[in-house]
Amino acid sequence: MTAIRNLNRPLAVAAVALASLGLAACGSNDRPRADLAAAQVSTIGVNSYLWRASLETVSFAPLLQADSAGGVIVTDWYANPGNAGERVKMTVTILDTDLRADALRVAASRQVNQAGNWVDAPVQAATVQKLEDIILTKARELRRQAIAED
Repeated sequence: MTAIRNLNRPLAVAAVALASLGLAACGSNDRPRADLAAAQVSTIGVNSYLWRASLETVSFAPLLQADSAGGVIVTDWYANPGNAGERVKMTVTILDTDLRADALRVAASRQVNQAGNWVDAPVQAATVQKLEDIILTKARELRRQAIAED
């Protein structure tokens, strides 16, 4: 009887060790796939999708400043070759780590050339709204692509 007890003890220890290893695998730090493309992706200080979409949207104009930690993109003056008598300058500010419409602010300045001098001119509110819509649409598309790739 003592010999059987001595044999059962190592078997019980081995069974507990195997069970512990199995349970340790359950405690993995892997995140579900859906989290990888979550709306809150901020490895650069601001929402990554909004940042990339903003850069793509204003890429036609030369950049003066691009601060991913602070979420600010400032372009230099840009004159459309088809309308050289007018130029625009834009500032895009990303305010949050979430992919939301209120996490984005676009400001634009416009100047027209009058007798060789650049004079400030009003920017239509619809123009700024259109830029924000384009950025948000691109950011959502980037997120959808990230989900599809996983």
